[in-house]
Amino acid sequence: MDRPNILYIHSHDTGRYVQPYGHAVSTPNVQKLAEEGVLFRRAFCPAPTCSPSRASLLTGQYPHSCGMLGLAHRGFSLRDYGRHIIHTLRKVGYTSTLVGVQHVAKATEIIGYDEVVPLESAKAEHVAPSAAKFLKGRPGEPFFLSVGFQETHRDFHEPGPAEDPRYCLPPHPIPDTPETRKDMAAFKASARVLDWGMGTVLDALEDAGLADRTLVICTTDHGIAFPGMKCNLTDHGIGVMLIIKGPGGFSGGKVVDAMVSHVDIFPTICELLGIDPPDWLQGRSIMPLVRGEVERTREEIFAEVNYHAAYEPMRCVRTERWKYIRRYDGRTRPVLPNCDDGLSKEVWLEHGWRERSIAQEQLYDLAFDPNEANNLVGDPSVRGVLEEMRSRLERWMRETDDPLLEGPVPAPSGARVNDPDDLSPREPVKVIP
Repeated sequence: MDRPNILYIHSHDTGRYVQPYGHAVSTPNVQKLAEEGVLFRRAFCPAPTCSPSRASLLTGQYPHSCGMLGLAHRGFSLRDYGRHIIHTLRKVGYTSTLVGVQHVAKATEIIGYDEVVPLESAKAEHVAPSAAKFLKGRPGEPFFLSVGFQETHRDFHEPGPAEDPRYCLPPHPIPDTPETRKDMAAFKASARVLDWGMGTVLDALEDAGLADRTLVICTTDHGIAFPGMKCNLTDHGIGVMLIIKGPGGFSGGKVVDAMVSHVDIFPTICELLGIDPPDWLQGRSIMPLVRGEVERTREEIFAEVNYHAAYEPMRCVRTERWKYIRRYDGRTRPVLPNCDDGLSKEVWLEHGWRERSIAQEQLYDLAFDPNEANNLVGDPSVRGVLEEMRSRLERWMRETDDPLLEGPVPAPSGARVNDPDDLSPREPVKVIP
């Protein structure tokens, strides 16, 4: 097989809230992609925060290993931009082009793309036509094309006739009120615009005669920007859409239920292309799943938070049945600047969210408690499970040299961070000396 082109098409803050995952969010183009490719029902990001998640996918390393402990536009960065996947691909003949969001470097030129298409904004209205123009312009092959959309990040688009708030249901952690229905309607409007943008790019790929020899990787960075979701280690925060279509068996509308992680994408590409994986990769190829050789490639997935707007160190391990989350900041109250402002946040705040206590350790039985609301840490009947999950997490942290084992993780000089006691990420920040 000739090495295929790679189209990495990605969104902001979408989680799994798209049509092919069963949600009442109309995304017909994403649905079509799922029906023609392979959909991973239980795909997870290694960090429910923007830059760390993207960095993990593109380097094949967990955030604390690749160095991306916080947000790129707030002063965090990769330890080595030579580990970005474009450099591995360049060695085997790929050219690389960026259209839209990258969010792993404060200055795009640091990354090393061969071409960066200038844009008025990273919104779909500007990203999609530019990406389509690139695909229709007879690009050299093989290419790696990253197409990143600002949608569905807040602030959301205004709801249209198709997003009537009266008939919207907020996501599972959020109460059903007029305000939260309006909030969800606005998210749906953003998802509609995102779907149009993705459809425009995918249609251009088809019209240019490139679809049959292009691997399409469609995903997002983490959960949607609602309280208890983005920047949280429950499945609401770390669950992501992942749909892959193209050569190598990624076709036929298959659905895979095995757990996979964003760190698995880089090694998967290496196996598909027949190239040696770099020695720094921490994921594992999902090709055996796609070929139907195994039912699962991993027994557990891991995720972390270090910095978003504010410092909030957390780690988690998830198995098929159990989720264990541990906090390392000693706080007993929420870190509110790590939740984007919006109507749903206002509802939680009106009901006393600021004063709600947070457990330092959390254990959830995902079979009976998929919303992760009933903490079983104090339940003696699952003491053995708790000890096992603690051991799994500690083993992973030691194997990956997690700096959190040595104490609080400092932000780099020049980073801009909020006080954890702030209310909003828009409050004045502290610049680390």
